[in-house]
Amino acid sequence: MDDRNTTDRTDVNVSLDTRKNIDARNVSEASAGAILTIDLNAIRENYRRLKTKLGKARCAGVVKADAYGLDAAQVAPALAKEGCDAFFVAHVDEGMALRGALGPVPKIYVLNGSPPGAEAECTAHRLVPVINSLEQLEAWRQTAKTRDKKLPAVIQVDSGMSRLGMAPVEVERLAADLDALEGISIDLVMSHLACADEPDNPANPLQRRNFETLRAKLPSAPASFANSSGIFLGSDYHYDLARPGVALYGVNPTPGHPNPMLPVVSLSAKVIQTRELTGDTGVGYGHSFRTREPLVAATISLGYADGWQRRTAGAAFFKGIRLPFAGRVSMDSIILDVSALPPGTLKAGDLVDLIGKEQTVDEVAAIAGTIGYEVLTGFGKRFHRRYIGA
Repeated sequence: MDDRNTTDRTDVNVSLDTRKNIDARNVSEASAGAILTIDLNAIRENYRRLKTKLGKARCAGVVKADAYGLDAAQVAPALAKEGCDAFFVAHVDEGMALRGALGPVPKIYVLNGSPPGAEAECTAHRLVPVINSLEQLEAWRQTAKTRDKKLPAVIQVDSGMSRLGMAPVEVERLAADLDALEGISIDLVMSHLACADEPDNPANPLQRRNFETLRAKLPSAPASFANSSGIFLGSDYHYDLARPGVALYGVNPTPGHPNPMLPVVSLSAKVIQTRELTGDTGVGYGHSFRTREPLVAATISLGYADGWQRRTAGAAFFKGIRLPFAGRVSMDSIILDVSALPPGTLKAGDLVDLIGKEQTVDEVAAIAGTIGYEVLTGFGKRFHRRYIGA
């Protein structure tokens, strides 16, 4: 299955414009209203920890949604330096951009498969589709026939999530007509866990039994089942290749237990101005907050247009001191009560911390009533992104 020795570099046709588009999203630190710091060394360490947990099983890197909002062009090469040679994206265009960042050798799998008509782009950029239906399988088989060469693919079976993958009846039809696989080499047979972050959920062992039953009907191939949380369900779920995503980026894959991963991101916003407010003063839209007594307020350059959700109240921190929000989150700004600081401590241009050692991504997600995945992937493009390590 490893075709790195037969790679045809002429198949990889990534323009310089594509490479520029990958790198053109950063803004200067001076002009940005907030700074997002991504620790690539922490991502590499998290990958090492997951590999250790997996033992003999291989460890891929899921870098879909632009590496969960952290820039796949930065993250994937850092993972490659740790020996990661298999990457998963969701869409063909993500795979095309990633090929430009990684070069021709690593495997790049497309979880949603190839949309109708995109098969030529998959082959040109050496992308391996995850086949989720008999229709996708037939289109890929016809592509192999047209090119007169065997093409790799992943077969996904639906073991109980009811999202993507061949249903049991489709697997039965495929098992009865293995000519449908003519011209296709199966890299992996995979499925996806629905409740891996709930280790006691009976859906997990049920899905594993279903996965065993379904893959036994298909030609023998390496198996892939565990996502980030699935790795922590134990070796029965590891199979040949695991597909961690959010754990690489510091989100806790074991909710309710100490996070085994290193934090990866920190977010700081600049102070725009400070002011003194008298008692009984309305603050922000709708005057949902009114001062009970005089206080010092600071407005920071961060809002829901940057991915800080409007319902996410909470606080910022300055040198470890908690500064609660005063009023609603606006599109481009948040007002803080900074009365806890000595007078004159905070001035325009200073940075306050929204995510960091005092407040993690998971804690921000809990405040917003969501999950760390949504926090990371919601980060906007107006930040200055500072990459450290690697």
